[in-house]
Amino acid sequence: MQRLGMPVSDDTILRQLKRDATVANRSSTEIRVVGIDDWSWRRATNYGTIMVDLERRSVVDILDDRSVESAATWLRNHPSVEVVSRDRCGLYAQAVREGAPQAQQVADRFHLIQNLRSAIEEEMSLSGRATGRAILSEDAIVDAATHRRRARLAHRQSRHEILETLRALREEGLSYSEIARRTGYERRSVANWLKFEAPLDRRRAALKPTSPWYFETFLAQCWKDGNRLGRHLFHDVKQRGYTGSFANLERLLGAWRRAEREQASDLPPLVLKLEPVRDPETGHAISPVIAAALCIKPRSLLTHRQARKVDALKKGSDAFAEMRRLAMRFNGILRGKRSAPLDAWIDDAIDTELIPIMRFARVLRRDIDAVNNAIELPWTNGQAEGQINRLKTLKRAMYGRAGPELLRARMLPPLHTK
Repeated sequence: MQRLGMPVSDDTILRQLKRDATVANRSSTEIRVVGIDDWSWRRATNYGTIMVDLERRSVVDILDDRSVESAATWLRNHPSVEVVSRDRCGLYAQAVREGAPQAQQVADRFHLIQNLRSAIEEEMSLSGRATGRAILSEDAIVDAATHRRRARLAHRQSRHEILETLRALREEGLSYSEIARRTGYERRSVANWLKFEAPLDRRRAALKPTSPWYFETFLAQCWKDGNRLGRHLFHDVKQRGYTGSFANLERLLGAWRRAEREQASDLPPLVLKLEPVRDPETGHAISPVIAAALCIKPRSLLTHRQARKVDALKKGSDAFAEMRRLAMRFNGILRGKRSAPLDAWIDDAIDTELIPIMRFARVLRRDIDAVNNAIELPWTNGQAEGQINRLKTLKRAMYGRAGPELLRARMLPPLHTK
């Protein structure tokens, strides 16, 4: 360029972008409502954090990591923040408590529905009705070690039954895809099962002080000695190094209490063999994924075929019928903009004794303020999700050159003013 007599500038487009982004970031001091979400540099490996001004509908900053410290520091530097919308991640909840204790936290309504859907799917997988897996009885026993041995034996026996079913279908000449359609399992899972002569036992991690089973011998002795109050036992195991929660300990003690009640009732053990719930049109087993999706969908939005599936699931599964009633009530609470009925809903969900639904309800109770705000306030994290889609598009278009500084320059508006 110098040979042509043209002036040469040290300024480039990228430098100009980065400089404008720095000016814009410094000028964005009065942010009242912010949405926080994570995005992946590399999925399941590295994550960053995006900050979105929900009132102005624009990105205000991009952090190159996902940590409590960095998010809390950013919030401390923006004391004008009054409302923070986030997903159900406890990391960002802690960051808001540390960096912006004055702000109201709002849980994202979409993630609330997704968490409920996941709980329903887990329950349908456990119950056996959607997958055809048999429910085997558990003897009423107090000895925890015997209980765990019996549970492992029942699990192994169930896996043998699944393998025999898949082999029989394969010997009939059916393809993996057809077997998957008939049984409700994924095609890849069917192929993996049929590779082996016998089902492989899953590896179990070594017990840690976060698990009450780590203190099984001590707890069993206390139980036999008559010390059965959860709070007392929780205090005792804490003195011996237990670092888990009271809820985890209560799950173990609850199983022991139920076992004693069943033993005292002198009822014969009940063995249930449940047939899978099948699509009334095709005859194929309805998978837990489909069952969960239909469970949270209002009747007015169901197609004719979907409505028939829902009716079949309600008729064939008492658990599904109960979860659908709860799901419709939960949808009504979210749309009704009133949080008052939520406490009664949580109590009813816990009373169902469906473990995944009970867990979902207890987590709601722990995050009750953010959930109430999600019902009553208009803010949601949908804008942050949309900005993440834009960020990923830009990152991929830059062919690996998208470092945090350049991404911030491309994502932030040139001037972010009131």
